[in-house]
Amino acid sequence: KDVQKDREPHVYLSKEEVKEKIQSYNSSVTDKLKMTLNANGIYTGFIKVQMELCRPITVQSSQSQGRCAHSNNETAFYLPEGCVNTLHISSTNTVREVIEALLKKFFVADNPAKFALYKRCHKEDQVYTCKLSDREHPLYLRLVAGPRTEMLSFVLREHETGEVMWEAFSIPELQNFLRILDKEENEQLQILKKRYAAYRDKLEEALGGVWKPG
Repeated sequence: KDVQKDREPHVYLSKEEVKEKIQSYNSSVTDKLKMTLNANGIYTGFIKVQMELCRPITVQSSQSQGRCAHSNNETAFYLPEGCVNTLHISSTNTVREVIEALLKKFFVADNPAKFALYKRCHKEDQVYTCKLSDREHPLYLRLVAGPRTEMLSFVLREHETGEVMWEAFSIPELQNFLRILDKEENEQLQILKKRYAAYRDKLEEALGGVWKPG
Protein backbone atom coordinates (compact mmCIF):
# COMPACT_ATOMS: atom_id res chain seq x y z
CA LYS A 1 0.00 0.00 0.00
CA ASP A 2 1.50 3.30 -1.11
CA VAL A 3 0.85 6.42 0.96
CA GLN A 4 1.91 9.76 -0.47
CA LYS A 5 2.31 11.52 2.90
CA ASP A 6 3.56 10.26 6.23
CA ARG A 7 1.05 11.43 8.81
CA GLU A 8 2.93 10.20 11.87
CA PRO A 9 3.82 13.04 14.28
CA HIS A 10 7.51 13.90 14.54
CA VAL A 11 8.76 13.33 18.08
CA TYR A 12 11.77 15.37 19.15
CA LEU A 13 14.15 13.55 21.47
CA SER A 14 16.33 15.08 24.15
CA LYS A 15 20.08 14.47 24.11
CA GLU A 16 19.72 11.92 26.91
CA GLU A 17 16.91 10.12 25.06
CA VAL A 18 19.04 10.01 21.92
CA LYS A 19 21.93 8.53 23.93
CA GLU A 20 19.68 5.84 25.39
CA LYS A 21 18.19 4.97 22.00
CA ILE A 22 21.64 4.71 20.40
CA GLN A 23 22.79 2.36 23.16
CA SER A 24 19.67 0.24 22.66
CA TYR A 25 20.12 0.38 18.87
CA ASN A 26 23.76 -0.73 19.01
CA SER A 27 22.93 -3.61 21.33
CA SER A 28 20.49 -4.93 18.73
CA VAL A 29 22.72 -4.51 15.66
CA THR A 30 23.76 -7.77 13.99
CA ASP A 31 25.70 -6.44 10.96
CA LYS A 32 28.23 -4.21 12.83
CA LEU A 33 26.64 -1.06 11.33
CA LYS A 34 26.40 0.80 14.63
CA MET A 35 25.65 4.44 15.39
CA THR A 36 28.06 6.86 17.05
CA LEU A 37 27.05 9.82 19.24
CA ASN A 38 29.35 12.84 19.10
CA ALA A 39 29.94 15.34 21.88
CA ASN A 40 27.92 18.01 20.03
CA GLY A 41 24.81 15.83 20.03
CA ILE A 42 25.04 14.91 16.36
CA TYR A 43 25.15 11.17 15.70
CA THR A 44 26.30 9.19 12.68
CA GLY A 45 25.33 5.80 11.35
CA PHE A 46 24.40 3.72 8.34
CA ILE A 47 21.25 3.31 6.29
CA LYS A 48 20.55 0.83 3.52
CA VAL A 49 18.64 2.02 0.47
CA GLN A 50 16.98 -0.34 -1.98
CA MET A 51 16.99 0.89 -5.58
CA GLU A 52 13.61 0.37 -7.25
CA LEU A 53 14.10 2.26 -10.51
CA CYS A 54 11.94 1.50 -13.54
CA ARG A 55 13.87 3.69 -15.99
CA PRO A 56 17.56 3.54 -16.87
CA ILE A 57 20.03 5.79 -15.07
CA THR A 58 22.88 7.74 -16.69
CA VAL A 59 26.34 7.11 -15.24
CA GLN A 60 29.50 9.11 -15.96
CA SER A 61 31.74 6.12 -16.52
CA SER A 62 33.17 4.08 -19.36
CA GLN A 63 32.72 0.83 -17.45
CA SER A 64 29.20 -0.32 -16.54
CA GLN A 65 27.42 -3.61 -16.20
CA GLY A 66 24.04 -4.66 -17.54
CA ARG A 67 22.12 -3.67 -20.66
CA CYS A 68 23.54 -0.33 -21.69
CA ALA A 69 24.00 2.24 -24.45
CA HIS A 70 26.91 4.66 -24.72
CA SER A 71 27.07 8.40 -25.42
CA ASN A 72 30.55 9.97 -25.12
CA ASN A 73 31.65 9.34 -21.51
CA GLU A 74 28.12 8.60 -20.24
CA THR A 75 26.36 5.26 -20.06
CA ALA A 76 22.65 4.63 -19.57
CA PHE A 77 21.65 1.28 -18.13
CA TYR A 78 19.03 -0.47 -16.03
CA LEU A 79 19.95 -1.27 -12.44
CA PRO A 80 19.53 -4.95 -11.53
CA GLU A 81 16.53 -5.83 -9.39
CA GLY A 82 17.13 -5.96 -5.64
CA CYS A 83 20.11 -3.61 -5.74
CA VAL A 84 20.80 -2.28 -2.20
CA ASN A 85 23.36 0.37 -1.26
CA THR A 86 24.69 1.37 2.16
CA LEU A 87 25.36 5.00 3.08
CA HIS A 88 27.16 6.46 6.10
CA ILE A 89 25.31 9.64 7.08
CA SER A 90 24.72 11.92 10.08
CA SER A 91 21.55 12.88 11.93
CA THR A 92 21.65 16.31 10.25
CA ASN A 93 21.48 14.92 6.70
CA THR A 94 18.12 15.47 5.04
CA VAL A 95 16.34 13.23 2.55
CA ARG A 96 17.42 15.50 -0.33
CA GLU A 97 21.06 15.31 0.78
CA VAL A 98 20.85 11.53 1.07
CA ILE A 99 19.51 11.25 -2.49
CA GLU A 100 22.29 13.52 -3.78
CA ALA A 101 24.96 11.57 -1.87
CA LEU A 102 23.63 8.25 -3.14
CA LEU A 103 23.71 9.41 -6.77
CA LYS A 104 27.15 11.00 -6.36
CA LYS A 105 28.55 7.81 -4.81
CA PHE A 106 27.75 5.90 -7.98
CA PHE A 107 28.55 8.72 -10.44
CA VAL A 108 24.91 9.02 -11.52
CA ALA A 109 24.53 12.05 -13.80
CA ASP A 110 20.73 12.24 -13.60
CA ASN A 111 19.10 15.22 -11.91
CA PRO A 112 18.44 14.36 -8.21
CA ALA A 113 15.05 16.08 -8.54
CA LYS A 114 13.89 13.08 -10.61
CA PHE A 115 14.07 10.82 -7.55
CA ALA A 116 12.26 10.45 -4.24
CA LEU A 117 13.06 8.53 -1.08
CA TYR A 118 10.39 6.35 0.49
CA LYS A 119 10.17 4.50 3.77
CA ARG A 120 8.59 1.06 3.88
CA CYS A 121 6.99 0.03 7.16
CA HIS A 122 5.28 -3.10 8.45
CA LYS A 123 2.19 -2.45 10.54
CA GLU A 124 -0.56 -4.88 11.50
CA ASP A 125 0.50 -7.45 8.88
CA GLN A 126 0.44 -4.82 6.13
CA VAL A 127 3.23 -3.05 4.29
CA TYR A 128 3.03 0.73 3.90
CA THR A 129 5.24 2.74 1.58
CA CYS A 130 5.39 6.44 2.46
CA LYS A 131 7.09 9.16 0.45
CA LEU A 132 9.42 11.21 2.64
CA SER A 133 9.63 14.98 2.41
CA ASP A 134 12.97 16.54 1.41
CA ARG A 135 13.54 17.96 4.91
CA GLU A 136 13.13 14.74 6.89
CA HIS A 137 16.15 13.03 8.44
CA PRO A 138 16.53 9.33 7.48
CA LEU A 139 19.01 8.48 10.25
CA TYR A 140 16.53 9.73 12.88
CA LEU A 141 13.87 7.46 11.39
CA ARG A 142 16.34 4.57 11.43
CA LEU A 143 17.18 5.22 15.09
CA VAL A 144 13.55 5.39 16.21
CA ALA A 145 12.57 2.25 14.28
CA GLY A 146 15.62 0.26 15.31
CA PRO A 147 18.06 -1.70 13.12
CA ARG A 148 15.60 -4.30 11.79
CA THR A 149 14.99 -3.60 8.09
CA GLU A 150 11.80 -5.65 8.12
CA MET A 151 10.33 -2.98 10.42
CA LEU A 152 11.62 -0.03 8.40
CA SER A 153 13.51 0.13 5.13
CA PHE A 154 14.35 2.89 2.65
CA VAL A 155 13.57 2.77 -1.06
CA LEU A 156 14.74 5.05 -3.87
CA ARG A 157 12.26 5.49 -6.72
CA GLU A 158 11.52 7.86 -9.54
CA HIS A 159 8.94 10.49 -8.70
CA GLU A 160 5.40 9.19 -9.09
CA THR A 161 3.98 11.70 -11.57
CA GLY A 162 1.53 9.48 -13.45
CA GLU A 163 3.36 10.17 -16.71
CA VAL A 164 7.04 10.39 -17.52
CA MET A 165 8.19 14.02 -17.66
CA TRP A 166 10.42 13.59 -20.69
CA GLU A 167 11.27 17.31 -20.82
CA ALA A 168 13.23 16.82 -17.56
CA PHE A 169 15.74 14.62 -19.38
CA SER A 170 18.71 15.87 -21.39
CA ILE A 171 19.18 15.16 -25.12
CA PRO A 172 21.99 12.60 -24.49
CA GLU A 173 19.78 10.80 -21.96
CA LEU A 174 16.86 10.62 -24.40
CA GLN A 175 19.19 9.38 -27.16
CA ASN A 176 20.48 6.65 -24.82
CA PHE A 177 16.92 5.63 -23.99
CA LEU A 178 16.16 5.29 -27.71
CA ARG A 179 19.25 3.12 -28.22
CA ILE A 180 18.19 0.86 -25.36
CA LEU A 181 14.65 0.60 -26.73
CA ASP A 182 15.97 -0.21 -30.22
CA LYS A 183 18.21 -2.92 -28.79
CA GLU A 184 15.39 -4.45 -26.74
CA GLU A 185 13.02 -4.27 -29.73
CA ASN A 186 15.53 -6.13 -31.90
CA GLU A 187 16.04 -8.76 -29.21
CA GLN A 188 12.29 -9.33 -28.87
CA LEU A 189 11.94 -9.45 -32.66
CA GLN A 190 14.58 -12.17 -32.95
CA ILE A 191 12.86 -14.17 -30.19
CA LEU A 192 9.52 -13.95 -32.04
CA LYS A 193 11.10 -14.95 -35.34
CA LYS A 194 12.69 -18.04 -33.78
CA ARG A 195 9.42 -18.96 -32.07
CA TYR A 196 7.36 -18.74 -35.27
CA ALA A 197 10.05 -20.54 -37.26
CA ALA A 198 9.80 -23.41 -34.77
CA TYR A 199 6.00 -23.42 -35.13
CA ARG A 200 6.32 -23.47 -38.93
CA ASP A 201 8.72 -26.41 -38.83
CA LYS A 202 6.33 -28.39 -36.61
CA LEU A 203 3.34 -27.59 -38.85
CA GLU A 204 5.22 -28.61 -41.98
CA GLU A 205 6.32 -31.81 -40.26
CA ALA A 206 2.73 -32.55 -39.23
CA LEU A 207 1.40 -31.81 -42.71
CA GLY A 208 4.05 -34.05 -44.21
CA GLY A 209 2.90 -36.90 -41.96
CA VAL A 210 -0.77 -36.40 -42.90
CA TRP A 211 -0.21 -36.32 -46.68
CA LYS A 212 2.51 -38.93 -46.77
CA PRO A 213 1.47 -41.77 -49.16
CA GLY A 214 0.56 -44.95 -47.28
